[in-house]
Amino acid sequence: MPEAVITSAVRTPIGTAFKGTLADIPAEVLAVHVLREAVRRSGVGAEQFDDVVFGESLYGGGDLARHAAVAAGMSRVPGVALNRHCASSLTAIATAAASIRSGMDRAVVAGGVHSFSTAPVLSWRVPLSDDMEQRIPPTFPYTEDATDDVTLSVGWNVARKFGITREQMDAWALRSHQRAVTAIENGVFSDEIAPIKVARRNGSMVAFAVDEHPRPTTSAEKLAQLQPLHPEIEGFSITAGNAAGVNDAAAALAVLSDDLARAQGVPVLATVRAWAAVGVDPQFTGVGAIDAAAKVLDRAGLAASDIDLWEINEAFASVPVAACQELGLDEEQVNVHGSGCSLGHPVAASGARMVTTLVHELRRRGGGRGLATMCAGGGQGGAVIVEVP
Repeated sequence: MPEAVITSAVRTPIGTAFKGTLADIPAEVLAVHVLREAVRRSGVGAEQFDDVVFGESLYGGGDLARHAAVAAGMSRVPGVALNRHCASSLTAIATAAASIRSGMDRAVVAGGVHSFSTAPVLSWRVPLSDDMEQRIPPTFPYTEDATDDVTLSVGWNVARKFGITREQMDAWALRSHQRAVTAIENGVFSDEIAPIKVARRNGSMVAFAVDEHPRPTTSAEKLAQLQPLHPEIEGFSITAGNAAGVNDAAAALAVLSDDLARAQGVPVLATVRAWAAVGVDPQFTGVGAIDAAAKVLDRAGLAASDIDLWEINEAFASVPVAACQELGLDEEQVNVHGSGCSLGHPVAASGARMVTTLVHELRRRGGGRGLATMCAGGGQGGAVIVEVP
């Protein structure tokens, strides 16, 4: 059985939605950009790819992967768009690896894209009436305990379940910003970011190359002053500071069979060792990151101590804090360059961004194993393990 190896891993800088540099750039443009760059860096020709698999979320139709393939001049390569909400692009990587491990494909581009700034708004007719309303198609049946409010089901319910305090979450968020700012100042992301030229409304062009969401001036005092997002709930501790940002970005990886990489003399960045997805009670969606990590470790025959670096998405700071408690992790090995609270959370691109960052950081450190895990809308979780030689 062939191994699934990563020969390129690239992303755009992450923009702040609605008011940031990528606010006027549609998702398909971001997808084309990272697809072209992933193929260019892959070591094999565009004509050798068998498929493009892209995660997308909340776009209401179309096939972003196929659009990107055709726009990138790869019209003979098909494309499929996947939606597992936050874990969409992790699922895209898993799908590509599975197809290669099975021997059906030899080269696949996997990734994800999300533009909160340009996502379409869907209109539905209200049943038993002629009235129209804006609506996001539901992923699970809403109940009093599991509403459509992710702040409650992901952030608050997880904080309550594991006894996580506001102080713990704010401290995690502050460190996330500090790590991301330090990484940017030291040029840590330069190898993984593909700068993108952006047209401004005044007609000028700008080369966007640096993540713009991390805040150098964030402090413990400023985070402590933020009001809870649900002040009407007694003891509610989730704020805009200890929750993820709303962002725009795309990321893509070239996943090849190891025999093709050898035949082409292509350097291997990493091997995809294992992947897993889980379902959990929607009211405790954040637990999906913990359960997915445990499941993928079991599948790989590994213990948490066998993992050198972790990426645990900071949809809310309560999630990685809980994961560290439950899995017995050293916080110094988790999100070493920041995550959702600082870099931001471009939903369908975040998983591929996390794996991209893991691969490049492990290479800087001389190799090792990395695990990316995250919760996903509707009571789900996804995880991927990669190994860098």
